[in-house]
Amino acid sequence: MVMVLLLKPPTKTPTSLSCRFCQEKLTGLNYMEWMRNLNMVLRYKNKEYVLDKPLVEIHETTATLGEIAFYNKHHDNATKVDCIMVATMTLELQKFYEDYFPYEMSLDLTEKFHKKARQERYKVVKSHMTCKLKEGDPVCAHMQMIERYVEQLEKLNVSFDPEFVIDMVFNSLPHSYH
Repeated sequence: MVMVLLLKPPTKTPTSLSCRFCQEKLTGLNYMEWMRNLNMVLRYKNKEYVLDKPLVEIHETTATLGEIAFYNKHHDNATKVDCIMVATMTLELQKFYEDYFPYEMSLDLTEKFHKKARQERYKVVKSHMTCKLKEGDPVCAHMQMIERYVEQLEKLNVSFDPEFVIDMVFNSLPHSYH
């Protein structure tokens, strides 16, 4: 039994970094966090360049062996990155992007979601910052509203230091509470 285990070829297991990334699906609003995590995984696997450089077709008859080797490596890496990207999207996004290469997919995702996520975050931050408890209004309802704003911002990948959240709550209260 021990001999069988020793002769068995080692299996490749995904890194914990890749596993963590695969758990979080791109929905659109989480674009910036998803992209940050994707870049970490690709940097670890030394494939980050496929997001920055388009896969340029070559003419095999006129290309050098070095150019052909580079193209084949780039194509292979782009295919692997494509699989990682599409596998970590919602089903709707998977269907849309399944025929894209990573460079083109990255450009399109940036155009679609970066600005949208930023606008959504701005809208929630603005609402939160202008939310003030009026003298005599119930504190409980106000605190629930503040909590909803913080939860919305966390869903948009805004992280807070707990003391900063307390400062934001105090800022929303009238002077009689200070």
